[in-house]
Amino acid sequence: MAALAGANLIYGSGMIESGVTFDCAQFVMDNEFARMIKHCVRGIAITDETLAVDDIAQVGAFGDFLSLDATLRHMRELSQPEFLDRRVREEWQERGSTDLHARCLAKAREVLDDYQPPQVDDDVKQRIHAIVEKTDRLVGVA
Repeated sequence: MAALAGANLIYGSGMIESGVTFDCAQFVMDNEFARMIKHCVRGIAITDETLAVDDIAQVGAFGDFLSLDATLRHMRELSQPEFLDRRVREEWQERGSTDLHARCLAKAREVLDDYQPPQVDDDVKQRIHAIVEKTDRLVGVA
């Protein structure tokens, strides 16, 4: 809720037990929640098109809006979570009945298994090492 109150910092993603433990699945969940919050905070456009003024006038208050192209187009603008499962129970059960944590843990494992660290040029490595060595000397570690 902090984001909705105007805060622009998300802290503690993936942390559980007051930050004592990091959970990769929780990190994936928190990323999903942050994405959904950003979607909400971004707001919605208020125009004749998004309010469907012409469609309401044409179809009428009790008409069929689900078959309209505009309904499908604007429905896709809604938050589309990757891991929260909004299917009906029967369909969820047919697909294995996995809970949110299990789905997020599988994604975390996939990301970790597929991760390739970026290549760093040798001159950049040398500059980083020089900074670390200088800092070690300044704080009395070296």
